Amino acid sequence: MGSIAIPGGGIIEEMVTPSFEEFQKQTSLMTSCTLLWKELSDHFTSLEQDLKKKSEALKVKIQSLDTVTKQSLTVLEKREVSIDKHVEIAVKMVEKYEKAALIEVKKLGDEGNDEDLGVKLRSFCVKMDFSEFWKFVTGKKKELDLLRVKIPVALAECIDPAKFVLEAISEVFPVDKRDGKSGERSNDLGWACVLVLESLIPVVADPVLGNSRPLVTPKMKERARKIADVWKESLDQRGGIENVKTPDVHTFLQHLVTFGIVSKEDMNLYRKLIVGSAWRKQMPKLAVSLGLKDKMADMIEELISKGQHVDAVHFTFDVGLVDKFPPVPLLKAYLKDSRTAATSILEDRSNAGRALLLAGRKEQSALRAVIKCIEEYKLEAEFPSEGLRKRLEQLEKTKVDKKKPAAVPANKRTRASTCGPMPPAKAGRLTNAYVSSFPARSPTYVPSPPHSQYPSAVSPYGYERQHAPSMYGSRSPPAIVYSPEEAAPAMLGGSYPGAPLSYPAYGGYGNGLVAGYPQAYYR
Repeated sequence: MGSIAIPGGGIIEEMVTPSFEEFQKQTSLMTSCTLLWKELSDHFTSLEQDLKKKSEALKVKIQSLDTVTKQSLTVLEKREVSIDKHVEIAVKMVEKYEKAALIEVKKLGDEGNDEDLGVKLRSFCVKMDFSEFWKFVTGKKKELDLLRVKIPVALAECIDPAKFVLEAISEVFPVDKRDGKSGERSNDLGWACVLVLESLIPVVADPVLGNSRPLVTPKMKERARKIADVWKESLDQRGGIENVKTPDVHTFLQHLVTFGIVSKEDMNLYRKLIVGSAWRKQMPKLAVSLGLKDKMADMIEELISKGQHVDAVHFTFDVGLVDKFPPVPLLKAYLKDSRTAATSILEDRSNAGRALLLAGRKEQSALRAVIKCIEEYKLEAEFPSEGLRKRLEQLEKTKVDKKKPAAVPANKRTRASTCGPMPPAKAGRLTNAYVSSFPARSPTYVPSPPHSQYPSAVSPYGYERQHAPSMYGSRSPPAIVYSPEEAAPAMLGGSYPGAPLSYPAYGGYGNGLVAGYPQAYYR
């Protein structure tokens, strides 16, 4: 084919050139739009994924809420059933006791059997005679173990056990109403209050939910709450949190647990009260019942910082924190602290004899408390107590030897008239010369050697020094290990005399207990 001539070729070239440039601009614009579209697409995809994740999380939460709702409804249904059952039980009990009450009272009047403690308690409870019940219980302190078994059974006979208990203990709680003219106020009845409050717990327990929900009427619960408020308001009159008596603290805390009136706003108060009365063995369990389980580690550290290592050991075992606070280093640190305290007592130059006696008591008390812990928690393999027992026997033997009268030498002059021993020749001017059972005081007091005088590896007791874990704080001294082969150093011519056998061991955990409370009360 032949070529076609295009007239005006220059004009066509001018038209094609700008059109190509425009095409390039359009291409660049399309590329930008494509990139922007991709960016927007990725952004929306990311938003979609986030929304999907959040949607799934919401579904999980909704399912969890549904589960909790179902559990709550189930609990409510159980409570409703338990209330119905409790009402049925109460109605049957009322009908039963209504018929048996007069027969029981008449039978007791005819027989006059005062020896049957359980029958007497039941009689008071059936008649709702809380005043006589209280007098009877407080007069049977020596039969504490039997009371602990019989009182819950007797309280179950009451028409309103909660009201009966509140009325019974009202003589001394929340405030002591006794006039004190005959010395009544000196007779602390905190043990009886705690005993009766503890005995009420199984009586008012929910038949389905147990002790977690006491079946106490709203009226009685409100009354119990007001009683607790009165006790808190009277703290200043009792000397404040630091000086309030431990039996009062124990009664107050047990009152809260028994009636289920624990207040979250008062948790700090509960903690201070428990730490202040930590020597009583019921305190760790009361702390857990009061909702302080999460604070127990801090409370144990506070006890350690105050030098109450034995109390801390009991807390660790009761709340399951033995791994965090190993007991053996605590006990060794406590022994070291007691030794330091005994040494500081011996520095009293004004009364050397009394200082020796007090130092001996301090060491014996610490030894008994540690030995008791080793036996109670079976720590013999980790901390052998043989050396501690030998040291305790040595102190007790020293006390006995000190009390023996001094022997009269054979070359003493005797009176011609009585053939009795003559006093020493140089004691002729003394009006009442005798030989003391304690070492005679010298003009210059010789203190016990400081720790620095002993070899660095051996302490005055003859035990090796170790380092206690840093978790116990800076106040805990180096741990100690008693060595039965080593004897205690001589002090003032011999070991200081031991404490009297009646001296109570530390914190009520040893052989002795706080005066006025039988040993069974602390089991």
